Amino acid sequence: MSTAQGRLRIAIQKSGRLSERSLDLVRDAGLRVIKGNNDLLYRVENYPIDLLRVRDDDIPTFVADGVCDLGIVGENVLEEVRNGGPNPEVVMPLGFGRCTLKIATPPSLAYEGVRSLEGLRIATSYPKILRRFLDDNGVAADIVTMRGAVEVAPRLKLSAAICDLVSTGATLEANGLGAKETVLDSQAVLIKAPIPPEAGLQHLLDSIIERMAGVVSSQGAKYVMLNAPRSALEQITAILPGAGSPTVMPLSGRDDAVAVHAVCQEAVFWETLEKLKAAGASAILVLPIEKMM
Repeated sequence: MSTAQGRLRIAIQKSGRLSERSLDLVRDAGLRVIKGNNDLLYRVENYPIDLLRVRDDDIPTFVADGVCDLGIVGENVLEEVRNGGPNPEVVMPLGFGRCTLKIATPPSLAYEGVRSLEGLRIATSYPKILRRFLDDNGVAADIVTMRGAVEVAPRLKLSAAICDLVSTGATLEANGLGAKETVLDSQAVLIKAPIPPEAGLQHLLDSIIERMAGVVSSQGAKYVMLNAPRSALEQITAILPGAGSPTVMPLSGRDDAVAVHAVCQEAVFWETLEKLKAAGASAILVLPIEKMM
């Protein structure tokens, strides 16, 4: 199966924790999405692009097979379905949907490292990832595959431990479990088909990827403007978080001071402003960045 003739397709999660954030990213990249009667397929009004809304574990396969040109999926799902055949290319991490795949155990299990799992049963919804982790650590353990409610497996005597996604840890705590080992750190990623789109669509594909990269780059970034004494310029530049080389401009009628403009790629906290002020900065403004390219 190939993409629709003359149109690009982007696969996103139909429902779940990545669904709305994926739609937000598409919209922030300038695509006007039209929700039609067909809940599977959304049209983009201003470009020849369709959004295919499917189950998250189908997205890597659709992209790998060329049914979709791009896809947004969690790394945990991508790693679980990865096989020896054609695999989609990871274009970039997207900075949302962060979670961790962890091994967790009840207090009754004396855990002293991954070797403590030798010979035990471990319940998980990610058997392939867990098997690779166990093999890499030389641990022989049985895997019980479950499709939900993995955290109840120890209480039901189905397993001695579990391997499951953890965001806040509240679910583990509610079931009397403690996280012990990190198997995989995951976030949403943009993936691309291993084969190029049909002739005439490559430029559009590159443009969409570049726009999404600009949206991701602007997340959390701030534009900082301030006045600074020339003598304190080096110190103030060092305080600005992730700013690189700021723009320095003369102030009208002032030979001893300059205006400094900088894009800060890291969070700008109140403590940062206090340090800048203590170093001699004044008239400090911090502005959000909507888009960046």
